Amino acid sequence: MVDRRGFLVGAAALVSSPVVAGSHLQDQWDAWDAEVTPLGYEPTTTNPWGLHPRLLPTRVQARTGLVPGDIHVDAIARYLYHIQPDGSAMRYGVAIGRDGLYEPGTYTIRRKAKWPNWTPTASMIAREPEIYAKFADGMAPGPGNALGSRALYLYLGERDTYLRIHGTPLPRSIGSRASSGCVRMVMPHINDLYDQVQTGVTAHLYPAEEGDRVTTA
Repeated sequence: MVDRRGFLVGAAALVSSPVVAGSHLQDQWDAWDAEVTPLGYEPTTTNPWGLHPRLLPTRVQARTGLVPGDIHVDAIARYLYHIQPDGSAMRYGVAIGRDGLYEPGTYTIRRKAKWPNWTPTASMIAREPEIYAKFADGMAPGPGNALGSRALYLYLGERDTYLRIHGTPLPRSIGSRASSGCVRMVMPHINDLYDQVQTGVTAHLYPAEEGDRVTTA
């Protein structure tokens, strides 16, 4: 039989445990963020990854009529644009899906996640079992995870497409067609973007045959 004191102690433990767990998780996220972010990081100039300078974040003027908050992906130039309230756009270099795997379309970002888990899709495992079969039960979060530090989840209506805009542990792939369909970003860059993107906004992934629809230049 549990006395009143025992009950109160047990109840307090139940209430406090999620807080402790949440605090520990945040500490782990913070440690990983520090691990993948270069010392003295400055978005527009820091480049230990050897990217072409045009792929570093920069602010550009957007065409009129674009919805603030929305994302646009130029598959030809390998740019992602995030439209700002003042009519400008933050532009980031990205990698897109390899030939036949990139899926242009108009999507809704319905979910965001920090340091997400990752599990390859059945089609990825079937297509390249030598690469993906060992991860069939999933890959734990961390700097080596295929989704990296942040992920934005793309939906068609209520259906998860399994397409993501996400960080990558392979930053030298930025500017190329390298992924299995997702849009990849350097981890510090998507960390910056992630905090600015709201769920419910639209992500436009343009066909690889079409040019710039975003900037005024």
